[in-house]
Amino acid sequence: MNKDNLATYLKRIPSFFARGGSIVRAVIFTSLSLIFFVCLYYFIGMGVIHKIDDDVDFQPSQINPGESRTIAMAISLINREVNENGWVANDPFFMPGYLLDNMPNYQQGIIYAISRFAMEMTDQIGRSRGSSEVDSDLDKASGLLKYPGTTWIFDLSTSIAPTASSEAQYKSAMRSLASYNKRLAKGAATFDKRADNLQATLRRFTADLGSNSAAISEHLARSGGWGIDSKSDDIFYSAKGRLYAYYLLLKELEADFSDVVAGKELSSSWNLMLGSLKQASRLNPLVIANGQPDGAIVPSHLASLGFYLLRARTQLREIIDILEK
Repeated sequence: MNKDNLATYLKRIPSFFARGGSIVRAVIFTSLSLIFFVCLYYFIGMGVIHKIDDDVDFQPSQINPGESRTIAMAISLINREVNENGWVANDPFFMPGYLLDNMPNYQQGIIYAISRFAMEMTDQIGRSRGSSEVDSDLDKASGLLKYPGTTWIFDLSTSIAPTASSEAQYKSAMRSLASYNKRLAKGAATFDKRADNLQATLRRFTADLGSNSAAISEHLARSGGWGIDSKSDDIFYSAKGRLYAYYLLLKELEADFSDVVAGKELSSSWNLMLGSLKQASRLNPLVIANGQPDGAIVPSHLASLGFYLLRARTQLREIIDILEK
C-alpha cells in the first residue's frame, strides 16, 4: 500500500465510526421507544380493563312468568363478567389483563359461588326427590362452571392443540341455565320449593363460607410488618367475589322461596344475613393491607372482610336452625 492509499484509508476511518455511532444511536432509540410503547400499552390497557363490578343493586335481566329469579340472576352475572366486563383470568402474556390479579380473583370468586348454587340446583332443587332423574341442563351447567377460569384457547401443559377456553365453557353453562329456565316457565322442568331443599342449599353455602374463612384465618396468622404482601389481595378479592355473588343469589332465592320464608317467619333473619353480605361486598380499599388485627397504624382488610363473612355465616346457620323446626 503506497502512501497516498494509506492516507486515503486513514481519512475514511472517522466517517466509518460516525456512521457506526449513528446506527448504534438509532438502535438504542428504537429499543427505548419500543419499551416505552409496550409499557404504555400494558399500563393504559390495565387501566381500561380493570373493573371490580360490585354493584349491590344489580338486577337480573327480564324474567318471564314461571322462571326462577335466582337462575336468572346467575345467568345475568355470568353474562356480565364474561361478555360485558370481559373475562381476564385467562388472558395470555401479550394482553394487558395478564398483569392484573384483583379482577381475575374477583371474577373467579363470583363464578365459584354460582357453581356451588348450580350444584345444589342439580342435586336438590331441580329434581322432585333425591331418587328422581337429574335435569340434563342443570347437570351440564354444573359441570361447565367447575371449569378452571385460567384456561385460554391453548393449554400447552396438556396439548399443543386448541382447547375450550374458560369463556366458552361459561357461555355454554349460561345457555344451559337459560334453557332450564325456559322449560321451567313451560312446566317442563322442576324447581322444588321445599323447606328442606332451601335448608340444604344454605348449608352448602355455609360450608363454603367456612372454607373461605379458614383461608383468611390462615393468612392472618402470618400477618405483620407493614402488612402488604402479594397474597393478601388475591385472598381478599376472591372472597369478596364469592360474598358478592352469594348476596345477589340469596336475595333472589328469598323471592323464589317466598312461601317458605313467610311460613317460617324468616324475613327478619334473612335481611340481617343479606345486610352482612352487602357490607362485605362494599369493602373496596385502595390497597389491601394485611396488618396485625390489633395494629394501631396498618389496617387488616382481611380481618374486616372476615368479620362480615363470619357474621353472615352465623346468620345463615340461624336460618338453617329455624328451617329445621
